[in-house]
Amino acid sequence: MDLFEAAGADDAGVPAVGSGAPLAVRMRPASLEEVLGQEHLLEPGSPLRRLVEPVPEGRRRIAPSSVVLWGPPGTGKTTLAYLVAHASGRRFTELSAVTAGVKDVRAVVEDARRRLVTSGEETVLFIDEVHRFSKSQQDALLPSVENRWVTLVAATTENPSFSVISPLLSRSLLLTLRPLAEEDVRALVRRALDDERGLGGSLALDEAAEDHLVRLAGADARKALTILEAAAGSADAAGEDAITLEAVERAIDVAAVRYDRAGDQHYDVISAFIKSMRGSDVDAALHYLARMVVAGEDPRFIARRIVIAAAEDVGMADPSALQTAVAAAQAVALIGMPEARIILAEAVVHVATAPKSNAAYAAVDAAIADVRAGKAGPVPAHLRDAHYAGAKQHGHGDGYRYAHSYPHGIVGQQYAPDELDGTRYYEPTGHGHERDITARLTRIRQILTER
Repeated sequence: MDLFEAAGADDAGVPAVGSGAPLAVRMRPASLEEVLGQEHLLEPGSPLRRLVEPVPEGRRRIAPSSVVLWGPPGTGKTTLAYLVAHASGRRFTELSAVTAGVKDVRAVVEDARRRLVTSGEETVLFIDEVHRFSKSQQDALLPSVENRWVTLVAATTENPSFSVISPLLSRSLLLTLRPLAEEDVRALVRRALDDERGLGGSLALDEAAEDHLVRLAGADARKALTILEAAAGSADAAGEDAITLEAVERAIDVAAVRYDRAGDQHYDVISAFIKSMRGSDVDAALHYLARMVVAGEDPRFIARRIVIAAAEDVGMADPSALQTAVAAAQAVALIGMPEARIILAEAVVHVATAPKSNAAYAAVDAAIADVRAGKAGPVPAHLRDAHYAGAKQHGHGDGYRYAHSYPHGIVGQQYAPDELDGTRYYEPTGHGHERDITARLTRIRQILTER
């Protein structure tokens, strides 16, 4: 017998919550106003709100007869199903896709049809993990959905396009739940601390403990409340009046990463990360990457630093490193965590193991320094724009040599202003691709002086 069965159920068949139920169950929202992170589904007049809210006397309910809730774990799919039944006053019946068979489905549907015909009582049929239902089980639901014998609310963490049969999906309204934002999880935890359904203000929660808890929970509300309950038990057993970081660590045996995204640790770790890539220590670079990932650092921030390192520290020694880093940054923005960690790791490995050169970086900075020092003489006349009317009479373009008309596509002529003629900014190293550049550049510069 599970906790719900032990606690019984209300008149609508919605499981009653006993005092011994898990914190995540006790804190399940009792109204739409308590639902966090799904505002896009709960706007006035939205299909989900029409399903939940009671119908005014004398009016007919205009709402979908079948809803598929698709979203990650801990985002409120089960909660919304309970609210559809409880708040609207309809009877609630739940089937588990793990244990129910076709016979169970047909029995529930037949009972719902009988109640609708004899007393007008509507039934909400909630099926959790509907993606685990076989095709024949899903087929058995079609008549009840087609004829509105039940209001079907099906929940899944899998893409319904691949896990729900097309006839059922076409008769259902697909609603996508978003992962909870960090502020939503934090608000939920604080509500559980103060609410009488939760800890009722019996314990405080230290800021560091709250940060660690929220990071560990990710976007999963159920996981956040489970961790909070375990940490509260740990603090209570130790006779403490507050849930500390140590209490959270004791409760779930996961050490906190000492990392403050707005403090010294943030800057120290990212500095070590960049210097490890520059120093070609791929293992140290991966360690610092892991610290940032576990601490919940924004993966887009990490990706930007890798792009900078590829340009600044690898440069022309391996031009493909920048291509990898830019592709990684774009992929991270597209994919998000947790899979983004793999993309970041691939870019880190490429940058850290690539030959290194900061010659291009040093070259542009040297050129900028000269410009700022006033070394920016007139553009040589033969290089000036000669396309506009009157340019020729000023000598613009006179004597210009078209490079493609000469062997090797290079011709000797002056390109820099007079006072910078012969100045060299870019000095390639002998590392990686720049070994080839060195030999070619030596010949290019020789030809350019042959005027």
